[in-house]
Amino acid sequence: MEAITNFSVRIVQRYLPSAFVLAVILTAITFVLGIAIAGQSPMAMVGYWGDGFSKLFTFGMQMVLVLLTGYVLAMTPIVKNALNALAKQASTPKQALALTILVSFVCYYLNWGFGMVAGAILARAMGRSVKVHFPLIVAAAYGGELVRGPSSSIPLVIATPGHFMEKSIGIVPVSQTLYSSWNIALTIVLLVLLIAFFMLQKQPKEIILLDDKEDDDIEVKAFEGKMCFSDWIEHSRLPTLFLGLLAASYLIAKIINGSFSLDLNSMILIFLALGLILHRNSVSYLHAAELAVKAGRGIIVQFPLYAGIAGMMTKAGLVTIFSNAIISVATVKTFPVLTFLCAGIVNFFIPSGGGQWAIQGPIMMQAAYELGADPALTIMAFTWGDGWTNQIQPFWALPLLGVAGLSARDIMGYLVIWLGISGIAIAGTFMLLM
Repeated sequence: MEAITNFSVRIVQRYLPSAFVLAVILTAITFVLGIAIAGQSPMAMVGYWGDGFSKLFTFGMQMVLVLLTGYVLAMTPIVKNALNALAKQASTPKQALALTILVSFVCYYLNWGFGMVAGAILARAMGRSVKVHFPLIVAAAYGGELVRGPSSSIPLVIATPGHFMEKSIGIVPVSQTLYSSWNIALTIVLLVLLIAFFMLQKQPKEIILLDDKEDDDIEVKAFEGKMCFSDWIEHSRLPTLFLGLLAASYLIAKIINGSFSLDLNSMILIFLALGLILHRNSVSYLHAAELAVKAGRGIIVQFPLYAGIAGMMTKAGLVTIFSNAIISVATVKTFPVLTFLCAGIVNFFIPSGGGQWAIQGPIMMQAAYELGADPALTIMAFTWGDGWTNQIQPFWALPLLGVAGLSARDIMGYLVIWLGISGIAIAGTFMLLM
């Protein structure tokens, strides 16, 4: 295992381009496939790309704000001290890896956006406290992203009355999908495998340590000299405290009246409120935000590129072509596994679970009906496939990499091997269930 992982790390570091260049390559591949396989004209593909380019503007801004508000919160003295105290519970690299995986996995299970920021922040704290190969612990923090928990959009949509496929498949309760005994068992197995895999990894001879010089600069020096009104208000707690309490009051009111749900928007507001309250003034808050914006540049630039890819995949009919190719060789016993693999492949080009389900879901569910396959298993096979290839898709790693200050090639060597291990476990589960 160590030899295979080391080989994977060397290959990825040597040949994997930057996340931006990879997005451009995927754009070119999709463009060519649309012409060669779907029979589209070059100008039609150009139009599909342009129409899709702006489709992720809202989601992209949400992800930027998740990163920014989470990063700024992590830079508050109280959170930094708490994370450092947690990190000090680990005195060896293996203990640091195990604790990081356990905490980040639980956070991912509760909410993937929360897990993304929490995992990266904890990895930084561990890197500051323990002499550990930093790319290894960041990869370990990201490994749990594939878990499908209460915030998984597809099973939640199918369990909601009025969803767009209700007439054809009805309502499938989460007791048959997310909270089925086999899915809970699979989740626990993946956690054990993830810890075991990273615990088996030896640190390389040349260890890359966390470079936290920017973090050291976060403390803004106290104002010296005579203050005018503008200086006083900028260094006062009043503006940030007022805005933080305003956001907190809104959230508390939502909880009291029963309308609160932990989605991206509410998570951004939680991070915003806590960051504003815990930073001592607007100068300190904005200084932390400046570092966060630098960390989030990959999201800003690359999310529209993936939206363009999704536009070409959808309108050119490539999703339907790939799905039908898988269905044509499926049997009732192999259908869940093939659904899992098909969703994983398409996810690499359309890294959005809800968007992918809207396009591919009706095709797979119709096939499940014709074959007599279990609808709940089909839904979960699709859900796990949608999350599985996130491990080697830089799109989803960008927020974590931004906080950690690493590039995709630093962690992908480990994640390629974890992709194979987790894929065998997930596919094997569906084979046993049939």
